[in-house]
Amino acid sequence: MRRAIKKEQRQEAILSSLAKLDYLTRSQLQVLHDLGSARNTSRVMKALEPFVTKFLDGEAVYYLTKEGRDRTGAKRVRKRTIQARHYIMRNDIYIAYGCPESWRNEVKLEVKGVVSVVADALFIHEGRYHIVEVDHQQKMSVNKAKIAKYRKMIELGVFKALPVFIWMTTTEYKRKQLLELCDGMDVKVFLASEFH
Repeated sequence: MRRAIKKEQRQEAILSSLAKLDYLTRSQLQVLHDLGSARNTSRVMKALEPFVTKFLDGEAVYYLTKEGRDRTGAKRVRKRTIQARHYIMRNDIYIAYGCPESWRNEVKLEVKGVVSVVADALFIHEGRYHIVEVDHQQKMSVNKAKIAKYRKMIELGVFKALPVFIWMTTTEYKRKQLLELCDGMDVKVFLASEFH
């Protein structure tokens, strides 16, 4: 009886994570839900099959089916897409920073009529905003425009304390460019390869 209850709680927790984070790899699920081996993780996910589906992108990538969205109340429809890598990179940061309680995805920050920007994710740690940006296949001009908007918000005194910017990108060259663009800001730039 207790085992059945524990299994049900674990399944609910996994479905809830997928509702919040959109796409999760097998290894991310292993870490988030302490599932042990890759084999055990695959077994646990197989039992959730009416509610989740997967595709392969280096490893299994899981997301909610219609039944899974109905069960969790998730509104966003997710499909197999190359954009999933963007979400997976963002989720690596979520996990690396200890799954912050205050974590929110796709947060619009704006000063009405002056400046508006959508952060890939945002969380609060030690009273400071941590703004997460993922550069999977983005043009550097888009990143440059976003950074300019953040600088404008800092100038306007939007934040009580200077925010920490956390970027994830794909190449050392892009990391160097982002660090230069963010000169004078509190910034950390990670490579996706550092997480696997």
